[in-house]
Amino acid sequence: MGSLAALSAAIEARDPYARGHSSRVTVFAQAMARRIGLDKERLSVLRLAALLHDIGKLSVPPAVLLKPGPLNEVEYGQVRRHPAAGVRMLRSLGAPREILPSVLHHHERWDGAGYPRGRSGKEIPLEARILTIADSFDAMTSTRPYRAPRQVEDALAELARCAGSQFDPELVQVFAAAWGEGELDLLVWQQAAAS
Repeated sequence: MGSLAALSAAIEARDPYARGHSSRVTVFAQAMARRIGLDKERLSVLRLAALLHDIGKLSVPPAVLLKPGPLNEVEYGQVRRHPAAGVRMLRSLGAPREILPSVLHHHERWDGAGYPRGRSGKEIPLEARILTIADSFDAMTSTRPYRAPRQVEDALAELARCAGSQFDPELVQVFAAAWGEGELDLLVWQQAAAS
């Protein structure tokens, strides 16, 4: 697993806007999973999938990842391939096969309009649905080359607005409850203090 952790660090080193992203996504995802009662084994799988969910971005040219403006169709196509590229990389490194569905499907949408397979609703693995929310929230509240971060309240409102279309509506409620009770904010602060 040392090489897998190194790959996770490599993507964050390559993209200064992604620093800490995988760690925060992991914290958010695990907190949600504990709230819904995922067992210890599935929590462990989710943790590793969260840390490695964006590993396929190593196959995306830096000029595309760091582009300060909107992506054109070709560039967007390159980004859309990162989940499948990540699965190929992880397979070649001997990663546990249990994490592969979460990595592959973390950009699927509840309404079926996501990628790479256009799965919808509960066809999307539970762990991937959790990652989608954790990943999206962190992306919205982080600085990106093309925009400033959103305020937490705005990001939570966007999750609620997209519940039932982009996101699993029940899991959005779980996330909002965890944030509202201070659990996620505290966990992120503790994680940042430990690093």
